[in-house]
Amino acid sequence: MIEIVADASASGQRLDRFLAELSGLSRSRVKTLIEAGYTSVDAVTVREPAASVRAGACYRLDPPPPVAATPEPQAIGLNILFEDDDLIVLDKPAGLVVHPAPGNEDGTLVNALLAHCGDSLPGLGGEKRPGIVHRLDRDTSGVMVVAKSEMALAALGRAFAERSIARHYLALAWGVPSPTTGEIEGDIGRDPRDRKRMAVVTRNGKPALTRYRTLASYAGAASLLECRLATGRTHQIRVHLSARGHPLLGDPVYLRRTPAAARMLPAPIRDACLDFPRQALHAASLGFIHPRSGAELLFETEPPEDFKSLKELISAPSDT
Repeated sequence: MIEIVADASASGQRLDRFLAELSGLSRSRVKTLIEAGYTSVDAVTVREPAASVRAGACYRLDPPPPVAATPEPQAIGLNILFEDDDLIVLDKPAGLVVHPAPGNEDGTLVNALLAHCGDSLPGLGGEKRPGIVHRLDRDTSGVMVVAKSEMALAALGRAFAERSIARHYLALAWGVPSPTTGEIEGDIGRDPRDRKRMAVVTRNGKPALTRYRTLASYAGAASLLECRLATGRTHQIRVHLSARGHPLLGDPVYLRRTPAAARMLPAPIRDACLDFPRQALHAASLGFIHPRSGAELLFETEPPEDFKSLKELISAPSDT
């Protein structure tokens, strides 16, 4: 732990610059720690690297324990849909983190892949995320592809960058979008009011486009949507739908209050929807060209049981 009391000469400085100069850590490392919530001022957590330093305030930097540079193999069961010498396609369960990070140092998909693949993955594409060319959020289920060779890693990386990967998701959202089929376009970047969230922004964002289609609506309170990504930004579907007033059921980040649409459901069903413990989002299909054979591959999976059960529950009052 590093504790620093700011003197008068530090007043008005950027927090990340001030702490970097006096802690011996790099400014980028300090910025990351601030955004992750490892910094406080007078015992109050601060997450804004550009915050102004106040003279006389006590700043505390409390970095987490270091994470091993190379994740350890761990025997974790995987639902593998396809595998050859170049890649693995799997159905990731909700709750499984893709790669190690502070707070999730082990028990990740990477740990499982290292155990499954043996010596073929270490060092492929980076120590912390070997073979990972895209990811799903921890609580999003569905189809993922992982590279097992340098050739596949490069080719799949290009395919994602060029947007030639076909992906579609199933989502349960509050309310019914209008129009029921359409596009949501808006740059996505860090939420300036909460650095742990993403948001549709007007500055410093990356272009993002989500195409959606309403498959079913439930008493006007919720809807089953098919979403297709034209881009692949962090939390893209969750951010775009929330920005339109249709956050995902169970979303712990972008559902901040009880939606007005929830009042349309009977109390027991409404309560069950509000208590759903994760975002109701499933990566239902993934299509791409095999980087070696050139074959067109398409993989599809059904949503997990908790998603299906939630859908059945909200369809009970009315299904149109």
